[in-house]
Amino acid sequence: MTASVLAQVSPAAGGPLAYAGTFLLAAGVYSLTAHIAARNVLGDVPIKRALLVGPAPAVISLLLQQYGPLAFVLAVAVDFVLIRYVYRIKARTTALVTFIHIVVSILVLFVVLSAYRLAGTAPV
Repeated sequence: MTASVLAQVSPAAGGPLAYAGTFLLAAGVYSLTAHIAARNVLGDVPIKRALLVGPAPAVISLLLQQYGPLAFVLAVAVDFVLIRYVYRIKARTTALVTFIHIVVSILVLFVVLSAYRLAGTAPV
């Protein structure tokens, strides 16, 4: 029983191509959700700025995936710093954009995982 629980929380082994693909997908999703959050709070902003924000949380979550809560806290902190630097906004506004970025990212993750689970129950 303990071995199966440990196998579920430890990161799966994969080759460089698997890690590169996971990074690119995560960076793309985080960039998209950062752009959505920034547009929600700041109005019309260029997407180029969101492309600077997205890769950092992707790298942190990929490299520190076995340390769940630590990876989350560090990714949020780096996200906050990058949003503040890239969009050149006050700390209070940065906190709001960061919070909305977290919420939108969780919602996107929930929808994608739900669709994946639903597709897994479809008859063949």
